[in-house]
Amino acid sequence: MTFKEKVYQLLQEGLIEKPSIFLIDMTITESFKIIVTLDGDNGVVLQDCIDISRAIEHNLDREEQDFSLEVASAGVSSPLKHLRQYKKNIGRTLEVKTNTETIEAVLTDATDENIVLEWEAREPKKIGKGKETVQKRVEIPYSEIKEAIVIITF
Repeated sequence: MTFKEKVYQLLQEGLIEKPSIFLIDMTITESFKIIVTLDGDNGVVLQDCIDISRAIEHNLDREEQDFSLEVASAGVSSPLKHLRQYKKNIGRTLEVKTNTETIEAVLTDATDENIVLEWEAREPKKIGKGKETVQKRVEIPYSEIKEAIVIITF
């Protein structure tokens, strides 16, 4: 079993203990720095990071392989990568970049195939002068999303 496989197995065992927490990314650099990024259905607290860190670190032998370990939560400005992240952010405003456009709108649904965004736009009236407010809705397949970020408003 390679070092990376062993770390991944220990990480998965640690995550079994915390079903609301899920893995976003795990990388191991050439200098054996292990970087684990987590997210959770209800967010990630410091204790979650500590528990996952211990699950990995206490089961690896530094005599076999010296390493450093960093376990952190996905930051506020981190792009969404997994379906669970989209589902937990339903009702929030996202900035979604596709190959053809960038849309800032409210995420109203996230299925296994796509997301649904809704927003209001001002468009010219069909008859007469002036503009009217219209409700827009678009479904975007995950395959077309280049990047999606939650917009934080204060």
